[in-house]
Order: sequence, then structure tokens, then C-alpha cells
Amino acid sequence: MATKPLLVTNFARNPPVFGDETIHETKISKRNLVELSQDRTFQFPYSQVFNSLCQLLNTSRKHGIIIRWKIAGRTLKMNNQRWLSFNYFTFFFTWGIFMPYWTGWLTGDKGLSVSAASIIIGAGLLARSFSTLILFPVATNRFSISTVMKGIALLSLVLMISYIPFESYSVLLLITVLFSLIYPNLMPGIEGSATILLANEKLDYGKSRSFGSIGYTVALIVVGLGTSLFQEKAIYWLMLAGIVFIIFSQFQATPLILKTEPKKQNSNTSIGNFKKLFTSKEFLIILIISVLLQGSHTSYYNYGFIYLQDLGINSFYIGLILNVAVLGEILFFAKADSFLANMKISTMYIWAAIGSTLRWVLVFLFPNVFVFIGSQLLHVVSFGYAHYATIQFISKRLKTSQIPTAQGMYTSFAMSLINALLTFPAGFLYEVSAKTAFLGMIACTIPALLLTLATKRKYNY
Repeated sequence: MATKPLLVTNFARNPPVFGDETIHETKISKRNLVELSQDRTFQFPYSQVFNSLCQLLNTSRKHGIIIRWKIAGRTLKMNNQRWLSFNYFTFFFTWGIFMPYWTGWLTGDKGLSVSAASIIIGAGLLARSFSTLILFPVATNRFSISTVMKGIALLSLVLMISYIPFESYSVLLLITVLFSLIYPNLMPGIEGSATILLANEKLDYGKSRSFGSIGYTVALIVVGLGTSLFQEKAIYWLMLAGIVFIIFSQFQATPLILKTEPKKQNSNTSIGNFKKLFTSKEFLIILIISVLLQGSHTSYYNYGFIYLQDLGINSFYIGLILNVAVLGEILFFAKADSFLANMKISTMYIWAAIGSTLRWVLVFLFPNVFVFIGSQLLHVVSFGYAHYATIQFISKRLKTSQIPTAQGMYTSFAMSLINALLTFPAGFLYEVSAKTAFLGMIACTIPALLLTLATKRKYNY
């Protein structure tokens, strides 16, 4: 039988066919290296399907094409959506261990008091805020965001291993500060990657972000099961395994635009990026609202696990209870792009402030497990709406060159600094009365609500 030539034209609109199987969803990303012209053709011998696929893959990489194909009933994907989803999952798996359980690990496995553990966590949060504000933007101004994230992942593994031989309070404090200078930068890294990809091509942010929530959910379940079987020491070993998982994900095929080296900038240019954002009244308003709304979760993140332990709940069931919030988050982010397509950013913030206030008031008024479970459903509003609104603002209102700096500022202030500052008074309130530590969080939600109402028309957001 003679070799049958396969002629592929207009790659963007007409998927090529091998026999009876079609290569689906072939497209050219908007801002990759080059665009293929309408008349560009590729010829592959039909009898050499596997060689053709290799050539096709090499050609796609050379020209910046993103390909998804289906052959013999199997789907093979080479797209940025999948890469983003996978990296969200791996990072938030570790975040689902570090955020809710690390205080519990310090008190349960290392034998520290709640106040001592709070000081360590607070110091780590301060280090995190400095790092994400200063070190991360500086690093991404000198290296590609892909290179920065790989370096962060490897250093995080080294620092995590250094926890093993030490029990001293001062050494644990030092390691935690160093670890907090490095590891949390993965968050602005992955969020910055998402906003860059979102600004350059049509990706479904909510879909990929929901994989982060799934990773967080899996972590809560696994840690709940692990602590019920092996006590708090399981928290550490699962965190260590999670970081290894992150390293694996970072060394998968990375979107080309994330490998792009930044333009050489001097220190004056880097400082100028901060100045432009700090002098933008619109951005400052958004940043302040984000800081207040995310800061209102401080008591929940630091003491939620311990609070449920104090209520006499088994560690395995604690993981399931904490998962209620994340399951709602998964559903929310999966549909957020369509559900919130026509909602203003200010409206999202208003709902987030109202939902958050109601959440902490309920926990204060009714200190029992059933009300706590019910309040978990409000996490979709208190966290989900607030975070999604901020990401939409950064990706749609700012220049691509400003995104890493803005993302670093958001992560630094809203995810780190405010939590660090509130950890100390929240720890004091928790030792006085556990439920009061949650009520104290409305000191953030009410001002956020008032500020949004006062500025939404003036800045049209």
C-alpha cells in the first residue's frame, strides 16, 4: 500500500486527522513566539504515525503552539491549563498542611505551649510578608518566574529537612523564620503565573484554581487520618512529602511565557514599580480591602485545629470538618468565571465582608461543633469572593509587567503581614477565651465593608 501523505493546513481552525482519529483542540496561543500564517503547511507520512507525532510536537514547541490531541481513545494534553491546575494542586496540598496544622504540630509534636507556638508562627508570618514583598519581586526582576519557583521549591526541601534533629525553641524559631522567607513565595509564584497566563491567553482561572482547593482538601483528609493514627508527627512527614511533590510538578513542561527572562532592570526601575503601585489610589484601596478581608481569617487558620480539639473532636473528623470549607471553595472556583462574570469587584467585596462577619459572630455565639460546621459554608463568601475579586483586579486593571509586583504585594500584606500582626492579639484572646479570638476578627470585616461602600463609585470597581 502506498504511503498516504497527510496535509495539515490552517492549524488554528482545522485539526489534523490520523486515520479515523482527530487531533482535538489545536490552537495557537495569543502571545507566543510566532504565529503560523494561514497558508503554512506540514506534511507527515500517514504510515509513520508515531514519528509524525514527534515531529508535530517538536514543531509545536518551536512555534509556541499549545496542542491537545486524542488518538486511539487516549487523550494527551500539552496545554497551559493543565500545567497550572497541576501546580495549584501540589502547592495547596502543602498549604493545606502548613496553614491549619503547623501550630498543632509545634504544640503536639514539639511540646510547645500555644503562646510559644504563636510567637513562632507570628515571626514566620512577618518573615513571609517581607519575603513576598521584597525578595520575590527582586528575584522575578532578575530571573524568569519558572526559574524562581524551581529554586524556591528546592530550598524549601532543604529547610524542611533541617527541622528533623532539633527540639530547642530558639532553633525551631530560627528554622521557621528561614523557611518562611522561602517556601511561602510559591504562592505569589503560582498566582503570578496564573495572572500572566490569564492576561496573555484565554484560560479558565476558576477551573485551575479549583484544583488548588482540591489539593487543600486532600491534605486535610490525609492529615486528619494520619494524625488519628500516628499523632501530630504525621503532620511533618506529610509536609515533607508534599514539598517533594512540588519539586516534581515544577520540573514538568512549563509554559514558554513563564520561562521568558525579564528585561534587565536597574534598582531604580524596580523601586519605580513599587512607587507606581503605592501611588495608585485605586490599587491601594483594593489592597487595603484585601488585607482586611484576608486578615479576618487569622484565628481560623492558626487555631481552627486546636479549637476543634478543645471541643473534643477526633483528629480524623477535624480534617473532615475543615474540609467543608474547602469543598465549597472547590465548587465555587470551578464555576466562578461564569457565575461571577457580570459581578462588579466591589460587589464581591461587599458579599465577602458580610459573609465573614456573620461567620465569626456565629462561632462566637454558638461554641459547638455543629455551628462551626455550618459556618464553614461561609468560607466560599468570606475567602472565595475576596480572593477572586483581587485576582480579577490585578489581571484586568494592571499591566503585565506590574503583575508580579502587585501579586507579591497582595500575598505579602493580605496573606502574611496582616496575619502576623493579628496572630499576637489573637493568641492572647484565645488563651483568655477561644471563641473571643474569632469574634475579634470582625475588627477587620466591618472596616472592609465600610471602605468598599465609600469608594466603589469613585474608583468604579
